[in-house]
Amino acid sequence: MLDNTQILDLVKRAQNGDQDAKEVLLKENAPLIRCVIKRFKDKGIEYDDLYQIGCLGFLKALNNFKIDYNVKFSTYVVPMVIGEIKRFMRDDGAIKVSRVLKSLNLQINKFVNDFFCKNQRSPSIEEIAKHFNVDEQEVVLAMESARMPVSLYSPLEDGDDGLLVMDRVEGESQGDDMFENIALKELIQHLDKREQKIVMLRFYFDKTQSEIAKELNISQVQVSRLENKILENLRKKLI
Repeated sequence: MLDNTQILDLVKRAQNGDQDAKEVLLKENAPLIRCVIKRFKDKGIEYDDLYQIGCLGFLKALNNFKIDYNVKFSTYVVPMVIGEIKRFMRDDGAIKVSRVLKSLNLQINKFVNDFFCKNQRSPSIEEIAKHFNVDEQEVVLAMESARMPVSLYSPLEDGDDGLLVMDRVEGESQGDDMFENIALKELIQHLDKREQKIVMLRFYFDKTQSEIAKELNISQVQVSRLENKILENLRKKLI
């Protein structure tokens, strides 16, 4: 096992074109890549293909990683590998989605984010449909188009012998995002104290921007700007 200093040195060398350093890093992170891709088993993609896609995500992480991110390289690798696999499933997977639906889904995601920032709540399906002047059914179809279907008859992977997905449907969505949550928590730890407090009050204690402004003795507009800045920085480091 390499320590963090050795890994960062290898990252610098690999980014400068050292192929041996790149191979060492790939070998060092191979168990991590295999661990990540386990969650995508039984979704219509061969294991070897998943591993190759995971390695592609790893190489993107290697190329984009910056020392001043102040996070472990392995922490940065995880969401990059997950993102690469999800992109493949969305664009080249077994379930084909029309470009129109893909485009609408992207527009809806942006609208939902903007709406939430302005109104401190998510829009209803009816509000989304009205904004885009489409049927509610089309909104639902577009939003679901980015999801990868899972068979209810697929076996569980948590050691419960004989249990299928259909036996444990409820309560699994949070566990499904375990790796993203681990990476996000480490990134939050590197925010300054005021930024950490805003994140905790806003997203863990469900405080409004006005309530946070009073507690921090700043304006609601300042809170809004800080929140947007924090989210944008976190998003860049996770993508």
